[in-house]
Amino acid sequence: MTMNNTIKITLSILLFLCLADMPYAYLIIYGALALLFQSFFKIALGRELWNVVDVLVGIGLIVSVFVDKKGGEDVKFNCTKNH
Repeated sequence: MTMNNTIKITLSILLFLCLADMPYAYLIIYGALALLFQSFFKIALGRELWNVVDVLVGIGLIVSVFVDKKGGEDVKFNCTKNH
């Protein structure tokens, strides 16, 4: 599989995930990240600062997979699905 096809499949999966039942804040956060990382307008931060931003956003995205926050409850780690 070529890199181009991998990117297309990944993006299509992400677009279908938008249909999932997620809080409105997720859409705002991921929309802001899309604007930050896409080249609609240039944000000149310098190479070192972009590296820091990349690492922080990457860590944040990984953490968001395992953390489940509902309403005013405490943060729970979502390693096992008990519904």
